[in-house]
Amino acid sequence: MIRFQRIGRKNDASFRMAVLEKTAGPKAGKYVDLVGTYNPKTKQITYKAERIQEWIAKGAQVSPSLKNLLIKNGVLSGEKVAVISKKNLEKNVAKKAEEEAAAKAAAEEAAKAEAAKAAEAVEAPAEEATPEETPVEEAAPEEPKEEEVAA
Repeated sequence: MIRFQRIGRKNDASFRMAVLEKTAGPKAGKYVDLVGTYNPKTKQITYKAERIQEWIAKGAQVSPSLKNLLIKNGVLSGEKVAVISKKNLEKNVAKKAEEEAAAKAAAEEAAKAEAAKAAEAVEAPAEEATPEETPVEEAAPEEPKEEEVAA
């Protein structure tokens, strides 16, 4: 896998573009091949385009953030990839699940409302066909409660 390996001191990061085993952590320090460097503060970038192309031809995968940088600099062609940090990944997954559940609930309510309208439309002509009206009973006047009478 070709990915960034952080070097530099605290609050002044710079990165190596290193070819690592996919299972090896980026902070392990060991790499198979060093194919470039990147300093985000000064925007200075150095890379070996031929070596990067060779490793990709051999089947190496490129990390999303590095892929976007290489596309920007013309080493790779294609569309940029959306990069999600590990910190925000869990938040985004939970948020997306809530949005999908809310959308599903809204769709179900809309379907129920349409079904209710359709049922009313079917029942309404049936009521009009029978002109018999049921007499409405008049409400009896309320009688005072026993406590109020005693007072």
